[in-house]
Amino acid sequence: MPEVSLITAKANQLFKPFSSSNLIYAFSHRHNNNMSLCYGNTSDSLNNRKPFLSNLGINYNDLVCAKQVHGSQIKYAKEEDRGRGALGYDSSVSDIDAFITDKKNLPLAIFTADCLPVFLYEPATSAIGLIHAGWRSSKEGIAVTTIELMKKYFNSRADNLYVWFGPAIRECCYEVGEEFNNLRPYGIAERNSRYYLDLVGINKKQVLDLGVKEINIFDPKICTSCQNEEFFSYRREGKTCGRMMSVIMLK
Repeated sequence: MPEVSLITAKANQLFKPFSSSNLIYAFSHRHNNNMSLCYGNTSDSLNNRKPFLSNLGINYNDLVCAKQVHGSQIKYAKEEDRGRGALGYDSSVSDIDAFITDKKNLPLAIFTADCLPVFLYEPATSAIGLIHAGWRSSKEGIAVTTIELMKKYFNSRADNLYVWFGPAIRECCYEVGEEFNNLRPYGIAERNSRYYLDLVGINKKQVLDLGVKEINIFDPKICTSCQNEEFFSYRREGKTCGRMMSVIMLK
């Protein structure tokens, strides 16, 4: 795996910095406060974004954000999309749950509070992707669709792709109903006659089947429910909880 910068807001440290320094990707923590302009207490959300993004070398005015709908639509972000959703939710890109781009200095952002952020990077074609993968999107194969679009637009190759999973509710805590049982064997665990959904397992299996190499997949194994003191969790807090930001940008 190449040494690419994974910057966590809490530690403000780099995870194995990439020597070419041409990629930034990061996720915020609870102590950075709410990053959403739509959910939770939004009164200070813009001010919350500024120091987090500035520390990464990103202008908060440049963000490209989505009105996430738990679907499987993807947007190829271009220069004309710069700033959409950066200062107001209404200007966000409508009805999509993933971005791809090959444009430099164009930061892509998604917002989560239990759903899985998926970061994609293909160094040979200098292309990136960022996915909001909840259970519906994962069931619909949004990671596969996103990678297929990277192939189409950028000639990216799955076996050259690097995948990072961000903080999300994990199989240990994500209890669901029996109707999810059809997601076996890699998406559902059964314990004491209860069913638990594995968002990471579903997405990992899908990208592996597409040709991504297992050694190119990184998972920090952060559960937003177990570590609710550090991350927002919809399951733990309900509809009024804030959102973390995941962001990625080519330099």
